[in-house]
Amino acid sequence: MTKYLLQIWNSRDLRTKIFFTIFIVIVFRLLSQISIPGANLDAIRGIFAQNQLLGAFNVLTGGSAENFSIILMGLSPYINASIIIQLLTVIIPSWEGLKSEGEMGQRKISKYTRWLTIPLALLQSYGTIILLNTQSQVPIIENMREPNVIIPIMLTITAGTVLLMWLGELISEKGIGNGISILIFAGIITSIPQALGGNLLVAGASNDKMIAFILTLIITVVISIVVIMVTEGQRRIPITYAGRGVKTEGNGDATLPIRVNQAGMVPIIFAFAIISFPTIIAQFLQNAKTDWIQAGAKWLITNFQTNSLIYMLIYFLLNILFTYFYVSITFNPKEVAENIQKRGGYVPGIRPGTQTAEYLAKVSSHLNLFGGIFIGLIGVAPMMYQYFFPGSIGSLQSILSGAGMIIVVGVVLDLIRQVNAQLIMHDYKKFY
Repeated sequence: MTKYLLQIWNSRDLRTKIFFTIFIVIVFRLLSQISIPGANLDAIRGIFAQNQLLGAFNVLTGGSAENFSIILMGLSPYINASIIIQLLTVIIPSWEGLKSEGEMGQRKISKYTRWLTIPLALLQSYGTIILLNTQSQVPIIENMREPNVIIPIMLTITAGTVLLMWLGELISEKGIGNGISILIFAGIITSIPQALGGNLLVAGASNDKMIAFILTLIITVVISIVVIMVTEGQRRIPITYAGRGVKTEGNGDATLPIRVNQAGMVPIIFAFAIISFPTIIAQFLQNAKTDWIQAGAKWLITNFQTNSLIYMLIYFLLNILFTYFYVSITFNPKEVAENIQKRGGYVPGIRPGTQTAEYLAKVSSHLNLFGGIFIGLIGVAPMMYQYFFPGSIGSLQSILSGAGMIIVVGVVLDLIRQVNAQLIMHDYKKFY
């Protein structure tokens, strides 16, 4: 380990990139502590302590939401914009062609994503501000409904999201790793000390709660190991190229790797957005004058809490559904089969062209089932933990959510790969 750290330190370019990334992360954390002037922070923190759905959102924003920060929305509008643009590249033929244009096409897609982020941030900021204000018995900000009060706040929060987007791109360009992922990762990691501290305070009350705390740590470590194994797991399909002879994999035969978890964290984001929508609408309608609307809103609030079986079942199924949906957009078996055929390759025992595409689609579908079940189980694991182990265990806070765990593991593994790649380049340059 020491030797590895010394290698990183001795690589000047890598050392500079790491320090630059850390600097941007520090700036991000400072911004999350700057609250919007006039906000009642005690009132808003009380809301996040009582509402588990909002608490999960607060974790993903690194505490920015709880502080009613100028970066209240974090990077969620940018993530939503990225997902929408990816969907549109499938629907709009001219946009679908951008994928084949290489770097220029990717730049255009990135530009569309940035522009879409701004109106999404404005709309999302308005909805979030009104929702938070209606949840509090004490107004978070006085006269929130007046345009001269809410519009400047919306513009400030939108500017904060654009600033974060720019900081993320700076990391991608001059730092190490994917900048957007690094900032989300930093926000999630900063919630861990608070969760551990709160759990230690609870655990200190009795021996039963201390045992529950240790059990929570063990379960978190075990789930993290499982997430790493599945994230790195892949099915390698052998590819033989004409004129190269048939070789074994150990002798350099080409392979097409298809990951078990092809969709990453995207299904969890989709599923969380969909399943939290009824509850958000119900919060607005629970004080309606019509009896049946009020009753329906109360039923939704009661049954769509994170500790209800209905919520967990629907959330689990949505994760599987969106896994298939997202992979069907990002992975095109027909296109992959055509690329293999153009290069003179084929899958042993499978005819090139249509049969290869069908085979790849079948393999991908099977992996999606396992990947979707995995993502669904990881997503509901903290909820099931609280549901099936109430009492002293249930009083403890989850150290990492399902989405947070997948994000953290994915970012850490990506950082390790990039650092190793930079070290190889550094050693390679010594010969010149």
